[in-house]
Amino acid sequence: MKIKDGFVLREVAGSFIVVAVGEAVKNFNGIINLNETGAFLWKILEKGATKEQLIAKLLEEYDVDEKTATADVETFINKLSEAKLVK
Repeated sequence: MKIKDGFVLREVAGSFIVVAVGEAVKNFNGIINLNETGAFLWKILEKGATKEQLIAKLLEEYDVDEKTATADVETFINKLSEAKLVK
């Protein structure tokens, strides 16, 4: 899966936000706030990754067990899917 074109991640005053640009503005109004972990996963999804790859990267980067990493990745993916931000 991959982040759809037209959405960019920016760091503003220490906060991570996602905004729509170009044609995506027509279908998405507003911004999304991400924490550091969400921004980490977003950057990976910009290049394309499977759920399993996201979990592996999370386990490499953070001191977290596999059960927690899996739950966090699934929650993140579900929220992005609901907002129609991934393809």
